[in-house]
Amino acid sequence: MLDYKLLEALAVVVDQGGFERGAYYLGLTQSAVSQRIKLLEARLGQPVLVRTPKLAPTPLGRRLLNHVQQVRLLEHDLLDQIPALGEREQRLRLAINADSLATWWSPTTGEFCRRQGVLLDLIVEDQDVALKRMRDGEVAGCICATPRPVQGARAHALGSMRYRAIASPSYVSRHFHDGLTHDALRQAPAIVFGPDDRLQHRYLEMRGYKESFPHHLCPSSEGFVHLALAGMGYGLIPERQVARELEEGRLVDLDPDSHIDVPLYWHHWRHGGDTLDALTAHLLDMSSAWLTPPAPTAASLT
Repeated sequence: MLDYKLLEALAVVVDQGGFERGAYYLGLTQSAVSQRIKLLEARLGQPVLVRTPKLAPTPLGRRLLNHVQQVRLLEHDLLDQIPALGEREQRLRLAINADSLATWWSPTTGEFCRRQGVLLDLIVEDQDVALKRMRDGEVAGCICATPRPVQGARAHALGSMRYRAIASPSYVSRHFHDGLTHDALRQAPAIVFGPDDRLQHRYLEMRGYKESFPHHLCPSSEGFVHLALAGMGYGLIPERQVARELEEGRLVDLDPDSHIDVPLYWHHWRHGGDTLDALTAHLLDMSSAWLTPPAPTAASLT
């Protein structure tokens, strides 16, 4: 039988990013928390944490973290029937891509969180890699671009985010005065969200351009727009995020006949409890107001 006091120590150390902060959260000494982790490893006969070069759960540790988070959610469902369990803070740890967080996520989930009394612990992750967080047992749900769920989870199509190539008028006049030629694309600085972001590359390939290109790296959706407004580069931006700037003429669509639709899927544990099920139903009901219907393919050129 698993000792949940030891499992809680593991979960808090990982959640808090270290033994010292985990001990502070639990109201224990760092030595006491360390002893609990060592006792857990001794009983299981294998390590649950890698200490160096960076603290991280082992494959077994990830499976245990997944289990702990599901137990927490299921315990919360029992509070109405068993008041003696006491009040437990209801938190959902989720992985969300930055563009969703900057556009539709808050207006879609705000009322749900207020009504359910749920606190969110959000990890910002690119939609192409968020599922790894789910697979590693770090989150109870995630938004990603992959339709196939991990073992023990379900996936639901929410819709697609439509991206367009956006820049400031001054940038266009400097770099694309003759249009989106290959010479211009080779020299014009682009804006890319991060090293895992391939959206800009996909757009250029759609235009038949497969060479390298200069680019800024900006891992912030809001910062991405600010760089475009400052005339520092052009990039693929959700059209909803810059609707006002486009209307006011502060930004322009470089390629009005082209767009990339990125499908988004909501993944969640199959046995994650009533709150997770309720959030799933809410997202499926509300996301259509913000996302376009899923495209037949991840990218489309119209």
